[in-house]
Amino acid sequence: MPPRRSGWAAGRPVEWGHVVDRGHRFSAARAAPFGGRSVVNGASPFAAWIAGDPELARLLDEEMERQSTTLQLIASENFTSPAVLAASGSVLTNKYAEGYPHRRYYGGNRVIDEVEDLARARARSLFGAEHANVQPHAGANANLAVYTALLQPGDTILAMRLDHGGHLTHGSPASITSKIWRFVSYGVTPAASDPSDAGEVIDFDQVADLAKREQPKLIVAGSTAYARTIDPVPFREIADAVGAWFMFDMAHPAGLVAGGAHPSPVGVADVVTLTTHKTLRGPRGGAILCRSDLAKAIDQAVFPALQGGPLEHAVAAKAVAFAEAQAPAFRAYAARVVENAKALGAALSAQGFRLVSGGTDNHMVLVDLRPFDAELTGKEAQEVLDRAGITCNRNTIPDDPRSPFVTSGLRLGSAAETTAGMGSEEMVQIAGLIGRTLRGRADEAQVAAVRAEVRELCAAFPPYPDLVSEGTG
Repeated sequence: MPPRRSGWAAGRPVEWGHVVDRGHRFSAARAAPFGGRSVVNGASPFAAWIAGDPELARLLDEEMERQSTTLQLIASENFTSPAVLAASGSVLTNKYAEGYPHRRYYGGNRVIDEVEDLARARARSLFGAEHANVQPHAGANANLAVYTALLQPGDTILAMRLDHGGHLTHGSPASITSKIWRFVSYGVTPAASDPSDAGEVIDFDQVADLAKREQPKLIVAGSTAYARTIDPVPFREIADAVGAWFMFDMAHPAGLVAGGAHPSPVGVADVVTLTTHKTLRGPRGGAILCRSDLAKAIDQAVFPALQGGPLEHAVAAKAVAFAEAQAPAFRAYAARVVENAKALGAALSAQGFRLVSGGTDNHMVLVDLRPFDAELTGKEAQEVLDRAGITCNRNTIPDDPRSPFVTSGLRLGSAAETTAGMGSEEMVQIAGLIGRTLRGRADEAQVAAVRAEVRELCAAFPPYPDLVSEGTG
């Protein structure tokens, strides 16, 4: 099979992230592992600028090589477009811009105001929201801002259990959120023995019972490790029944929502938080969407309550990502992400792994390792897969008997390699490589053999072929 482009030619997008038949090919030599070629000394627009710092230049080259020659299966990662990279590294990083457009505490923000207004308008248009705040540095900051805007210290929040898929900011003792507010946790149903009903889905009866008993001021939907669709409507109904605010944390499925592959919580929830760097395929950062009547409270919670000057280079990159997500090709991309996750999950099941909840509806697959090998921990699996060039992360499974540092599971995502152009055929191949690696984990020759196959596979799907050229390395 000839190698396929990842979607960029002459610096212009060509159905970015959705390979059917692009009509563009590139040589096997160019797609081959780096072998002395250099990103920094090649076609990157930053080449000349970073050349004076050879230590950092070397590290950038090494990371580019890692991303290009290993499989990226972490569900919270993706490959941005070169346009997002360019905006992220732009001169906007020089400008201090405390405040909001047309209400800044520093001069010289005429252009910055237009940039942020553009990002806000594009976010509103993309998601159909009345108001958007694009300043949060991360999803955690966005969640903290919502709590600050809507609640008083000590108020009760009902959110998903950490070991059932919830996020640190949904009540972890390690998060400052749990030191300010009182969290009560709901979880998923038990795993079912009937194959037609896998279980391990959100227990809405439990959510309703807890809401009635605990009378939370806020109910949070959303997760960091839950492979099924999260319907916002039952949460809305439960929140209304107890007079609670409803926040939907769509950090993971934001790109799927934008592409029509997951129900939108916008217009159902009072406030929606998101990150821009996962399935949305933008820069690292967060955003908040809300009704217009909550705009002032949300904005004041972000600044001045929690953050100082916004990262306007990141805001510009968010604007780029919001525009890219409105293109027709992105809708096809989102559908393909889900298709690939389903193909990966089915192939892993055939390898002997158990899928938590029996499958996936989104971009991630949560794997229980115990049926495959009762002695294999998530920590060991992550480490040996890393040596084989397969990047993923260990993860707890519902009611995991092991600690969060060790775990009994893995979390795998399809978004990044879908961006690189891989399809269901490659997902089946990847599942086979994972199975072989973990079965032969004690045999370094076996691990090395898989690493060579991974390198060959990745050579056909480089994320940035046009940012790499022959160089002195």
